[in-house]
Amino acid sequence: METKGLTCKIPLDLHNRISEEIKQNESTMSKFIEQIILEHYAKGVTNMGKTRTMAFQVSEELFQQIKDYLARYEQTYHRRLSQKEFVIGLIEQALAEADEEFEAAEAAAAEDLADGVEDIDQEDEVTSDVESDEDAEPDDAPEGDAEADAALAGSTGENASDDGPAFDVDAERAV
Repeated sequence: METKGLTCKIPLDLHNRISEEIKQNESTMSKFIEQIILEHYAKGVTNMGKTRTMAFQVSEELFQQIKDYLARYEQTYHRRLSQKEFVIGLIEQALAEADEEFEAAEAAAAEDLADGVEDIDQEDEVTSDVESDEDAEPDDAPEGDAEADAALAGSTGENASDDGPAFDVDAERAV
């Protein structure tokens, strides 16, 4: 690959910070600048809004695992991935997965709520049907038989005598 030099002047304190990072990562100024430029074009113009610092400690073993991963990443993809990019990428991925889980849980809760409302509506319909059935006369009731009604009234009324046989109107109609 053909290369060309790039020269610019930057503040001394920024130069010192960059030089220190390059030493820590055992890199070169050329690789560092190339990475910065590639990241810039890969991400587009970044919003330089307000930023906050997150600081935490990890065990030496985890720190070495991260360093080993970052070194393998650079060897494999020929691009340096900083600790910051790595951690931010993991956080962004975890937040995206959490958003999906929250949306799924909210959708399930909304579905459960809708099912609960539907169940209540169905119970109201059943209750309304029962109440209306109690108030209405049945549609399949046989037409009144005057003789049977009179005989029934005569056998169960106050003036009925106990010396006659019992008379079952429904059994008589079935015969």
